[in-house]
Amino acid sequence: MGKKFWMYVIDIGLVISFLGVVITGIIKFRTLLGYFGVTLVFSDAAKSLLRTIHDWSGLVMAILVLIHLILNWGWIVETTKEYFKRKENLKGVSK
Repeated sequence: MGKKFWMYVIDIGLVISFLGVVITGIIKFRTLLGYFGVTLVFSDAAKSLLRTIHDWSGLVMAILVLIHLILNWGWIVETTKEYFKRKENLKGVSK
């Protein structure tokens, strides 16, 4: 299994963890829901479950973002160099 496979797995994990964070965050954000006329009432157990899912999804997402950056670090460096090289060339043309 090569780098491409692992990047795909990481990206799928990022999508799933992102959805977990966003959906639980919206549900927990009662003020926002109130603007749309939605009122949710939860038991303490449900609140605890939402908080747990939200927190763990966020932690997993942070770890996956770090791995994603590590796997793509070479591309990030090369693209940044290319971008600044182009800027230097453009400055030389305008003089």
